[in-house]
Amino acid sequence: MVLLHETGQQDRVALQDCVLTPVSPDLMLNEDNPLGKIPALRLADGSVIHDSRVILDYLDHQHVGNPLIPRDGSARWRRLTLASLADGIMDAAVLIRYEVALRAPEKHWDEWLDGQREKIRRGLALLEADAIAELTSHFDVAAISVACALGYLDLRHPDLEWRTVNPKLAAWYFEVSQRASMLATMPKV
Repeated sequence: MVLLHETGQQDRVALQDCVLTPVSPDLMLNEDNPLGKIPALRLADGSVIHDSRVILDYLDHQHVGNPLIPRDGSARWRRLTLASLADGIMDAAVLIRYEVALRAPEKHWDEWLDGQREKIRRGLALLEADAIAELTSHFDVAAISVACALGYLDLRHPDLEWRTVNPKLAAWYFEVSQRASMLATMPKV
């Protein structure tokens, strides 16, 4: 959604709400998307693509202007790797959310939860130490992915207090969270 706003394509995509969990699939979503992955995008020819990075790459080829994913070379791999790191932070955060929100407290696997939290902490530490200058230089696939992951942490895991040990990342996020694309796509809780 952020990329759609950044590239002026938000009116080219019709949104379909769905509420699902691993134990409550959406049968219509699963027809052309057997894993039930979200986000998913149905193209004009009826085919369905899924996974955030695949959809971002597709949408980035649909607009005029500078690409938000470098087309080739080392910059492409670095930006996609940072986006993948952000996706991994999101994956760990969503898995924690499922464990805590969907399973009875007596069934929570504390060591596993701690392992997911450690993945998040390690990912944030790398971003703090090695990526701030890059994130600041362009609001592209890497920056969008990191900003969305941090927004999700704020929404679902404020107990992680990620800002305390990542002050440069916190300052960067404070700035980018005020972008029109970020404000327009803020979750309505």
